Amino acid sequence: MKIQAVIFDVYSTLLEVGPAPADAETRWEQLFLKALQSPPQLNRLEFSAGCSQIIAKRHAWARARGVSWPEIHWPSVVQELVPELGQFSETERAEFVYQHIQTGRTLRLHPAAVTTLKWLRQQGALLGIASNSQAYTLRELEEALSEHGLDLNLFASDVCFWSFDHGFSKPDPYVFQYLTQRLEARGIKPQEVLMVGDRWDNDIDPARSFDWQTWHFTAGSGTSSSGSWTELLTQLQAG
Repeated sequence: MKIQAVIFDVYSTLLEVGPAPADAETRWEQLFLKALQSPPQLNRLEFSAGCSQIIAKRHAWARARGVSWPEIHWPSVVQELVPELGQFSETERAEFVYQHIQTGRTLRLHPAAVTTLKWLRQQGALLGIASNSQAYTLRELEEALSEHGLDLNLFASDVCFWSFDHGFSKPDPYVFQYLTQRLEARGIKPQEVLMVGDRWDNDIDPARSFDWQTWHFTAGSGTSSSGSWTELLTQLQAG
């Protein structure tokens, strides 16, 4: 597997996504008590349902205007349900949203991914991101990387696609057109790019349509183009 650049998905690829923390309900109540000095008006499930309704409306609005795969601005969604956040600074709102998200799941960088990332860095490979994401994603990834002596500078900013920055998301072909053009500006051909992701619809199929190589990340044993992090590293080292 000869490549010059590797583009990674984030959630369920670089970051393992686990269940909500055991004290999620306590965290939820404390978040509101600390930020707003009052208990939440909705429980976590009611809040999630409210967010889903708002997102559906915003997606429909965007699709009616020609955006096939729209992305939302999560702080704005949260503020519709918690209008008091309008009195907060941008930094305070971002912190509230980040802490809110942490009540719903746990994350960690896959240990075998660390080995692969460090090996790729040693080889001088160009690394990038293609993620359906929000601003808090960068902090989540940064914190996970820091536990292993890594940081976001591992990824070249000009070949990173964060959907919240653009208003559309994978599998929109514009995501891969955008990255393909950025990579070509660095002298890297599509056939020299590897996409690593866990979803066929969002990652593998659209990447292949742009003539990228692909690695479908799965927990079990795979094939020459799919499998675990350990199997990917073996393929990369074999050249």
